Amino acid sequence: MDKPTHRFGELFAQLGLPSDEPGIARFLSTHTPLAGEIKLPDAPFWTPAQAAFLREALLQDSDWAELVDQLSEALRGPER
Repeated sequence: MDKPTHRFGELFAQLGLPSDEPGIARFLSTHTPLAGEIKLPDAPFWTPAQAAFLREALLQDSDWAELVDQLSEALRGPER
């Protein structure tokens, strides 16, 4: 069975963040670069609920995990 696919904006909506292109761009520019040694769920800008969602998605390799990985990469910026 195929995993359901989600879009990047849907991840932002799931996290309770603005999910339109300007909102996503604003979030990324505000929080980039995230230091390489910080795991995405441990970043200081998440609420406890957001961090828990990200941690669960990765631990359970849920249908959100690929987008969570993409978000992590986007937050690292071009200088990783």
